[in-house]
Amino acid sequence: MEDGKLLLCCFIAYILFFGVNGENPYRYITWKVTYGDIYPLGVKQQGILINGQFPGPQIDAVTNDNLIISVYNYLNEPFLISWNGVQQRRNSWQDGVFGTNCPIRPGKNFTYVLQVKDQIGSFFYFPSLLFHKAAGGYGGIRIWSRPKIPVPFPTPAGDFTVLAGDWYKRNHYVLRRLLDSGRNLPFPDGLLINGRGWNGYTFTVDPGRTYRFRVSNVGLTTSINFRIQGHNLKLIEVEGSHTLQNTYSSFDIHLGQSCSFLVTADQVSKDYYVVVSSRFTSRVLTTTAVLHYSNSKQGVSGPVPGASTIQIAPSLLQERSIRWNLTASGPRPNPQGSYHYGLITPSRTIMLANSAPWINGKQRYAVNGVSYVPADTPLKLADYFKIPGVFNLGSIPTWPPSGNNAYFQTSVMAANFREYVEIVFQNWEDTVQSWHIDGYSFFVVGMDGGQWTPGSRANYNLRDTVARCTTQVYPRSWTAIYMALDNVGMWNIRSENWARQYLGQQFYLRVYSPANSWRDELPIPKNAPLCGRARGRHTRPL
Repeated sequence: MEDGKLLLCCFIAYILFFGVNGENPYRYITWKVTYGDIYPLGVKQQGILINGQFPGPQIDAVTNDNLIISVYNYLNEPFLISWNGVQQRRNSWQDGVFGTNCPIRPGKNFTYVLQVKDQIGSFFYFPSLLFHKAAGGYGGIRIWSRPKIPVPFPTPAGDFTVLAGDWYKRNHYVLRRLLDSGRNLPFPDGLLINGRGWNGYTFTVDPGRTYRFRVSNVGLTTSINFRIQGHNLKLIEVEGSHTLQNTYSSFDIHLGQSCSFLVTADQVSKDYYVVVSSRFTSRVLTTTAVLHYSNSKQGVSGPVPGASTIQIAPSLLQERSIRWNLTASGPRPNPQGSYHYGLITPSRTIMLANSAPWINGKQRYAVNGVSYVPADTPLKLADYFKIPGVFNLGSIPTWPPSGNNAYFQTSVMAANFREYVEIVFQNWEDTVQSWHIDGYSFFVVGMDGGQWTPGSRANYNLRDTVARCTTQVYPRSWTAIYMALDNVGMWNIRSENWARQYLGQQFYLRVYSPANSWRDELPIPKNAPLCGRARGRHTRPL
C-alpha cells in the first residue's frame, strides 16, 4: 500500500513537472561562442560570434515549444545569454542574467532548458555580462502561432528579421574600462542593420507581394526610427501583442523594443532605401540597407528619406496610436480582449525614478536613489539555498525618496505572487529612458509629461493598450503600467540603455509564493552551475 502511495506521488510530481512540456516539441540547438574579426563600420574589431555568425543564428519556435540550447563558451571571459521578452514561465532559473545564473566559465558549457509558454511574437537574445553586448552575440527570436490558431493577417510571402541599433568602433572591453573608471560612453560611431553598415544588407522581394519585417532595437544607447523609402509600414505586432493595423510612414523603436510590420512591394520595380536613424540625439546618425525588387535593374537613388529627429510630440502621438487588437487571438484561441486588464484594481502603486548621481567621484545611475551593485552570488541561488548576507528584501524603496542622495546596494524589491500592481516610471532627466521587465508582459496604460499624480489615472487607457515587455519614458515625463504578478521568480527590472544598466540603473523583483509548489515554480535545474557562496552545495538528485 505504501509503495502504491509512493508511486502515485511520483506520478503526480512527474505530471506536474513534465506534463505540459511533454506534449510540445523539443528543439535542440548547439552554439559555440567565440571571438572573431568583424568590420561592421569598416574598422577591424573583436566581435563575439555564435557559430561563426554576427549577428547570431535566428531562433525559430512555435508557441509552447521547448528549447534545449547548449552554449559552449570559447571566450576568455565568463559569459551569459539572456532572452529579451521570453517570459520563462515559472522558470527564472533560465533567465540568463547574473541575478539568476552563474556565468558560463571559459572553456565550459551550459544547457538552457526553456519553454516559450503561451507566447507569440518577435524578440531577441543578447549577452548580458561584462558589456559583451557591445561586441555582438545577439540574434533574433521568432515565436510563431500554432497552426490551428488564427492570425489576423494573410500569410506573408516572406519574413525578415531586422536587428538595428547604434554601434561603437571601440572594442567592448575598452568601453567597459571607460565605464568602470567613472565616465560615460561617448556618442556612438554609427548604426548597424543586421551587423552591416551603409547599404551593407539587402532584403529581396517580389513585386506585388507582402512581407513581414520584424524590427528590434538591439543598440546600446539610442532610440531609432525605421522606414522604407516609398513604402508604408502596417504595424501588426508589438512584443507578442497583435495590434490594430495602423499604417505609418516611419516608426520609432526605443532601446530593447521589438515590433512587426507588413510591407507590400507595390512600387515601381527598382531598389529602395531601408533607413534607420537615431532619435532624440543632437547629431543624427543614419544608416541604410536595400529593399531589392527581384526584377530590379536600377539601384538605390535619390535622397535618403528623412524623419523626425529630436521632436517628442510626434513620437508620443505615435505611441498612443498603438492599440491592442481585441478580437485577434494571441497564443491561445481566445481573443486578446477577453482579458479585461482595466477592470482590475491594483493592490498597490510602485513609483520608480531614474537618476544620474555621482558616487565617490564616479558617474553612476540609480533607481529611487539606489545604484545596483552585483552580489558575489546570484540572487536566485542565495534565495533558494537561504544564504544570508547576499541581499536584503526591501533594500530599494517602492517610492522615490526626497533629496538627491544615492548609495550602492544589491537592491531587491519584495512582491507577492498574484498581486496586481501599478508601476509608474518617473523620469526627471532630459533623455528618453527605456525600461524592461524580465519574466512579464505589462499593459502600458498611460504616459505624459511632468509629474505623475493620482489624478493622472483619469487619462489611462483601460480598454485596448498593448501588452509588452519594454516601454519608453520621455524626458521629464512619466509612463504608467499595470502588471499581474503571475510568474514566481527573481526578475530583473532594468534600463535598456546598456551603460546605465551597467552602472546601476537596475534592480530585482522577487515574486514570492509561500506554497513551495512546482505548480508555481519549477525546481532548480539539476545542471545549474553553483558559484560564489553557493559553491559546494547541491542542486537536486532528479
